[in-house]
Amino acid sequence: MDKKTLHITNGTSLTHVLNELNLEGDKLTWQEMLCEGPTLEHVYSEKFIELRKAFFSSYYDIDLNVSEIKEELDKLNHITNYSEIVLWFEYDLFCHINLLAIINLIQQKKITLPLYLVTSGRVRGSKNLKGLSELNPGNLLKHYRDKVELTPEDIDLARTVWNIYCGKDHNLLKPYIVKSSSFIYLNSCLKAHLERFPDSKSGLNNIERNILEIVKDANIKSYHHLLGYALNYQGFYGYSDLQILRIIEKLKIFISEDDANLKLNRKGHEALLGKHNFALEIGNNIKYGGIYKFDFQFNKKQNKLVKTVYNAN
Repeated sequence: MDKKTLHITNGTSLTHVLNELNLEGDKLTWQEMLCEGPTLEHVYSEKFIELRKAFFSSYYDIDLNVSEIKEELDKLNHITNYSEIVLWFEYDLFCHINLLAIINLIQQKKITLPLYLVTSGRVRGSKNLKGLSELNPGNLLKHYRDKVELTPEDIDLARTVWNIYCGKDHNLLKPYIVKSSSFIYLNSCLKAHLERFPDSKSGLNNIERNILEIVKDANIKSYHHLLGYALNYQGFYGYSDLQILRIIEKLKIFISEDDANLKLNRKGHEALLGKHNFALEIGNNIKYGGIYKFDFQFNKKQNKLVKTVYNAN
């Protein structure tokens, strides 16, 4: 029997696109968002699954479909059917954290097949970064033809960065912001990740500040309108509707709403000016891998995370 390619995709929408293109091989759809919530080095151990279930239940009131995830991942238990693995992941933080986890899972299973990466981002003729599902069929197939084989050094890098992400000191990620590898967008994603921690002056993280600046500068008619803007202008985060909506909910203390539009209230303007540190008032002490958002603040002058002086837990 001829061995096939195993395609691991970043979600169901891309899997559908690849199926429509009749791309040969089997598809494994990754259905997680490990950029938020607790993670462990050993991917999809029983403890890992319990942590993820508890996170989705408490933060998003969602029952994680563990059986569906396990059914997809079971394809990695029949690896003799395959000759290579192709990883299809976007340029953003959401996808990169998932990508790091998958590479680690493949290593934990001692799978030694060639690993290839298909990623998207900057596309000739477009100012905006593009996701794989946004590419036309010809462009997507070109990306596939141009796939990059990951080197042993790339795989070691992925393992190291994942272990740091699952650990207690995310400042250890800083050297990898300037390290070159086949993961051409990893540097930008790691920088974006460190800026998810509250600014030491205002208490706003990069995403929260961006959303408040949209309210200040754009003529936003409603929270639904704000969601659309925030999704389109979030840079390297790649957050979903679900995630952005939760952040907006926390930011309503800074926003006034009338029949015509949304506007920053006095507190919102003070937050953008850095008059006070509003981190605790915003709340949202979410966990990123091995540490809580409020364990550290991001100091722009030092360009690193510093331990917080308040007790947020």
